[in-house]
Amino acid sequence: MTKTGITGIIIGGLVILSAWVSPAGVLAPLDLQQVKVGGEIGRRIDVTVNNNLLVLDVDKDFLLPFQKKNNHSGYVGLGKTIEAAVRFAAYTKNDKVFALKKHLVEETIKTQESDGYIGIMAKDARMWRMWDIHEMGYILLGLTSDYRYFREKRSLDAACKLADYIIQRWSTMPSDWSRQTHYCTDSAVMGLDRAMVALYRETGEQRFLTFCVKERSLLTWNLGIVIGRRELMEGDASAYFSKCVSQLELNHLQPQSKLLLQSQRLVRFMTAADGMCITGAIGQWEVFTDDQDVRGGLGETCATVYQLRVFDNMLQIEGKPVYGDLLERTIYNTLFAAQSSDGRKLRYYTPLEGNREYFQNDTYCCPCNYRRAISELPAMIYYQSRNGLAVNLYTPSEASIELGGNVSVKIRQETDYPTSGRVTVRLDPAKPVKFPLQLRIPKWCDKAAATVNGQPVREQIIPGTFLSIKREWKAGDQVILDMPMTWRLVLGRKRQSGRAAVMRGPVVFCLNPAQDESLRNRDGADLGCIVLDSTSLTDSPGGDAFRPRSMVCQVKAGRGGTGVAFCSGLSLRLTEFVDPDGKCVYFRLPDLSVAVPDELLTGNGK
Repeated sequence: MTKTGITGIIIGGLVILSAWVSPAGVLAPLDLQQVKVGGEIGRRIDVTVNNNLLVLDVDKDFLLPFQKKNNHSGYVGLGKTIEAAVRFAAYTKNDKVFALKKHLVEETIKTQESDGYIGIMAKDARMWRMWDIHEMGYILLGLTSDYRYFREKRSLDAACKLADYIIQRWSTMPSDWSRQTHYCTDSAVMGLDRAMVALYRETGEQRFLTFCVKERSLLTWNLGIVIGRRELMEGDASAYFSKCVSQLELNHLQPQSKLLLQSQRLVRFMTAADGMCITGAIGQWEVFTDDQDVRGGLGETCATVYQLRVFDNMLQIEGKPVYGDLLERTIYNTLFAAQSSDGRKLRYYTPLEGNREYFQNDTYCCPCNYRRAISELPAMIYYQSRNGLAVNLYTPSEASIELGGNVSVKIRQETDYPTSGRVTVRLDPAKPVKFPLQLRIPKWCDKAAATVNGQPVREQIIPGTFLSIKREWKAGDQVILDMPMTWRLVLGRKRQSGRAAVMRGPVVFCLNPAQDESLRNRDGADLGCIVLDSTSLTDSPGGDAFRPRSMVCQVKAGRGGTGVAFCSGLSLRLTEFVDPDGKCVYFRLPDLSVAVPDELLTGNGK
C-alpha cells in the first residue's frame, strides 16, 4: 500500500495531525487543528456551531429513530451530524461541542445490534429499503472520523462491524432493486464508497478496499454527464460528485490516473460547458443541467458541498490555482447564501432568481451536509507543498506548520477580504529558513501588486497563477498583497444571454426588490428587465446585516423599454448574494460591449 505520510501526536485526547504531502499530489492541506480562522469564514464557523449545531434537539430528532428502529423508509442524517460534530470539536476545542460529539457517538454505538446493524429500519426493511444503506454509509464515515481525530477505538470497532454488516449482505441485493426504488445504485448508496475508503485508510484492512473495487467499481466507474431528470436518476449531481470524491480520495492512497478522469470531465462540464452558474451553483432539482436556468431548485446544498470537495482534491492533486478560484466563488456565494446570517436556518436550494426558501427541518441531507462543509473550511486555507507553503483562501487566520529540517513556521493573515483585496501575511519561523511562499492570484485580478518588508517583489504577478516568493524567511517578515477590487459586469450565457451580472472580487451581487415600492411585487423575470447604467456603479458600505462590513453597489437604473431615458428613474442598492431576500442577479445593459466573459466559466477550467 502506498503510504501517505500522515503522522500525528495525541494531546489532551486530540490527535494533532501534522501536515503531510500525498505522493499523488502537488499540495496537501494543513489539518484543521493547525489553523484558526476569523473573518467571514470564521464567523460562519462560529454561527454554525453556536446557533445551529449546539441548539439541535439531537436526542429527539437524530437519536430517537435509531433507538426505536421501526421505520420502513426515510432518512435522518445522523452520520453526517456526527462527522460535523467531530470536526468542529477538533477545530474549536470547545467543551460543549466535545460533549455533544461524545454524546452522539456513545448513544449511536449503544444502538448497534449484535450483527453490526446501526440504522432506523425495522428488521423486515433493512438494507434494501430507501435510504438505509445511505444512512449506514454516513454513520460509517462519522465513526471513522471520530477515530481519525480522537483515536476512539470503540468508534473504529463499531464502524468496522457496521461495514462488515453491509459487505456480508451486499450479495442479497434484489436484482430489480433500482426499478423498485427508482434510483440507480450510486444515488441510493451515496457516501458508502467514501466511507469504505476512509475506513481502509485508517485500518489498512484490504476487505474495505476490495469492496470498493469489486462491488462498487470505484476504479472502473465511467459515466458521462447525464443531463436532466431521467429514469433511475443517473443525472443526480450529488451522487456523481460523491463518487468523484471517493475516487480522488482513493487516489491519494493509491495514485492511478484513471481515478482522475471522471473529476476532470466533471470540471470541464462545469467550467467549459455551462454546467455551473455564476455563483457556483450546479444543476436544478438535484440533477445536472446546462441551460443556465437560474430559478427554482438551483444549487442543491448537497451538490454544493460535494463540489467543494472535488475542487479541494483537484487543487491538491494538480496544484492548479483555478480550483482555489472555484472554491472561493462557490463558498462566498452559493454556500454562504444557503444559510441565514445568524446561522440558524438552512436552505435546500439557493436560486439566483425568485424566492429563496429555508428548509423546515434540522435533519435530512442538505442541512446535515451544510454543517459538514462548514466544518471542513479551515482545511481549505493553507496547503503545504513539497518544500514550501501555499495560501489558497484569503481570510484573517493563523496556522503553524513544520517544514523540512523540523523548522516550525507560524503564518498569520490580516485582511478584511472580501470587502477589500488587501492581505497582509506575517511569517514567524522558529529560525531563518528558506522556502517558497505561494500566494494565489485570482483570475479576476489583473493588477495585483506585492511587497516583502516594504520592497516590491521582482516576480511577475499573473492572474490565475500562484505568485511564488522564494527567499530565506525570518521572524517578523511581512508580505503585503494588494488585489484591487473593481466592479465588473459579467456576461450571461444561454438563458441569461443579453444580460449581465454585477461582481466585485469573488462576490456576486443581487437585487433585493424590497428597497423600492414599485419593485416589491415584481417577480424575478420582470426584475431581470431592469436596465443598469454601467457608468454609475459605485462602492458603498453595506453595514453588518449579512456580514460585518459588507459591500453594496449603488447604481442608477431604469425599468426598461425604449427611448433615451430608459436607463433612469431608479437608484438601486445591489447587495451581496448572501442577502436572503435577493431575487435577481442578471440585468440588461444599454451596451453589452462593456461586459466581460466570466473568467472562470469560459473554458479556463480545462
